[in-house]
Amino acid sequence: MSPAAVETATARLSRLLTLVPWLANRPGIGVEEAAAGLGITPEQLQADLDLIYLCGYGQMPDELIEVDSEGGRIVVRNAETIARPLRLGVDEAITLMVGLRALAEVPGITDTDAVGRALAKLEEATGAAAEAASRVAVDISDAASAVMLARAREAVERHRRVQLRYLVPSRDETTERDVDPMRVVNIDAHWYLEGWCHRAQDTRLFRMDRVEDLTVLDVDGTPPPDATARDLDLGAFQAGPEDPLVTLLLAPGARWVADYYPVESVTERADGGLEVSLRTGDTEWLRRLVLRLGGLGRVVEPAGLADEVAHAAAAALTAYEGID
Repeated sequence: MSPAAVETATARLSRLLTLVPWLANRPGIGVEEAAAGLGITPEQLQADLDLIYLCGYGQMPDELIEVDSEGGRIVVRNAETIARPLRLGVDEAITLMVGLRALAEVPGITDTDAVGRALAKLEEATGAAAEAASRVAVDISDAASAVMLARAREAVERHRRVQLRYLVPSRDETTERDVDPMRVVNIDAHWYLEGWCHRAQDTRLFRMDRVEDLTVLDVDGTPPPDATARDLDLGAFQAGPEDPLVTLLLAPGARWVADYYPVESVTERADGGLEVSLRTGDTEWLRRLVLRLGGLGRVVEPAGLADEVAHAAAAALTAYEGID
């Protein structure tokens, strides 16, 4: 199975939640036009439509969404419950306000007017929730130096090349790289600099808490025309075809791994578990994942990585047994 053919359940659910109200507000739209507008193939759109008509707020026929795509035109009915904007709950409002306050404190952001206006509107609309949100303190520094973050943002804004001294934990070595920066992003509570790496001749993500030094050079840092930013919806770890292929055996209780990580192939096992293959250029997170599975997951290939995980698990068990 090719990488493009594998899609996580999380990614598909996100698209379906967007697709239904989008189609409901465009009755009679053509299949080709809808697919282009949604950024998917007509075949994928048809597969989604085949799934939608099985969804609804209940199990009775009049509680299910109706989809009609006869004649190449799409009409969605009985989807009013998700065709209208939803109201924020108290917990959602607090989460959003805490996030906005954290965003306003991000190093290097100077224009915070839009953040302030959005926060003011939320505080006015939510009352007590705003008071609760104001008592929550959030630290998003992630051990990344505020100075380094500010320099990285400066380089992005001025289109200047940067020189990095960067720690690669999987090889326990420090490398020096010239990078044309594209953006600074926060993924899963970690700050990253994304840019065109002249050493790799490709787009790369550099975790800022692993940057030992960052120098902004007086050199144009505009990335080459073929440099494209990654789609980060699947997270920071996105493998390339040159990265090693890893095979995992997952017990039934660890099947969720295939939904949350970009796997290349999935094979059902007789015991209800899965055998999955995925690529990664940074095996540190994979070792942590397998250890976290606590026996529900096992590395099969490559043999060297399987040995590393086994030794790490044995060392952890020994340390645990030594605790009184």
